[in-house]
Amino acid sequence: MHTRRFFLRASAVAMAGVGMAPPWLVRAAAETSRRGKILVAIFQRGAADGLNIVVPFFESRYYDARPTIAVSPPGKANGAIDLDGRFGLHPSLQALKPIWDAGQLAIVEATGSPDPTRSHFDAQDFMESGTPGRLTEDGWLNRALAPADPQSSPLRAISIGARLPQTMRGHQPAVAVSDIAQFQVRNRQLAGIFEHMYATTADTTLLASGQEAFDAARMIEAITRTPYTPANGAQYQGEFGRSLQQVARLIKANVGVEVAFADIGGWDHHFNEAPQLSGLLQQFGASLAAFARDMGDRMENVVLVTMSEFGRTVKEDGNNGTDHGHGNVMFVMGGAARGGHIYGRWPGLEAEQLYEQRDLAVTTDFRDVLGELAAEHLGQTADRVFPGYQRGARLGLLKT
Repeated sequence: MHTRRFFLRASAVAMAGVGMAPPWLVRAAAETSRRGKILVAIFQRGAADGLNIVVPFFESRYYDARPTIAVSPPGKANGAIDLDGRFGLHPSLQALKPIWDAGQLAIVEATGSPDPTRSHFDAQDFMESGTPGRLTEDGWLNRALAPADPQSSPLRAISIGARLPQTMRGHQPAVAVSDIAQFQVRNRQLAGIFEHMYATTADTTLLASGQEAFDAARMIEAITRTPYTPANGAQYQGEFGRSLQQVARLIKANVGVEVAFADIGGWDHHFNEAPQLSGLLQQFGASLAAFARDMGDRMENVVLVTMSEFGRTVKEDGNNGTDHGHGNVMFVMGGAARGGHIYGRWPGLEAEQLYEQRDLAVTTDFRDVLGELAAEHLGQTADRVFPGYQRGARLGLLKT
């Protein structure tokens, strides 16, 4: 049933856009101008190297294990950006330092899944489902939404991409859009036929899904009629930047966005990691900073969280790269974040402290991070978002 509903929504958004927006959509847009809470989730696909993203430069073992690819300590050429005397940002993340200094960026160390898989696909599915070790039909970000009501916007859950990701699937309506700037109705006659078919069906699931999709399509098409220029001189970079710009554009259009999702691939660096990671982090950090700048004071109501399916090995391999690991790092950014602090218990990098004597150990379950954000920012109970999971002690990532 879920698969059919998602297909219908995706198909209708691809073909829809005929007619005028119904009055309730106009009212919904006006009501959302009061700026409700929004959660933006970013997935770094490919297993990002958290040890080189946030560098534990106080650990001599870090430099012993990575003689070629380790990031130099602060004060040295191309060295890490000191955060607290122990950890530092990769130098390509310079754009994030002002956000850290402003107390709007928090970092959680040694995060990850308790599941031992080193398969990218399984680990990503488990993390997006929010159920390590098993795959569910729905995703944690969909479960983080309150049940829809007649006033809910058809764009309350938006993913940037060609397909709806696992994390967005579920009972609550969600749509995927590859590029809102290119959104257009190519065949209005065909779209009208499909809309009529959905509107006259006796199948209540088809009726609801079709209406949701066509309403979303109308709203997106209306948004694209007005040119968009990022505010405050924000400059997004690369494909990831384009995705974040679209998220910002939708939020600022006051169309009722509550959760948004975007991803960035290319993190699987088995060889020649240093230059590849540097370039990718430049795009990543600059675009996150651009998003915060573009959103302006709206960041007071936005929380952005980053995650990756697992980390990399502590020791570099023979090709100046790293293999699939375990523990990693997560960022939490926003006006509500209790930033300027590093959270989580650091397990250490000595052989006896590593997971399976090769990887950073996980000391904070990723569900503790996401569950806290869902509960304290979106108002959803953690056990609803992560069924069957007993959340650990509160991390204190958000201001109360």
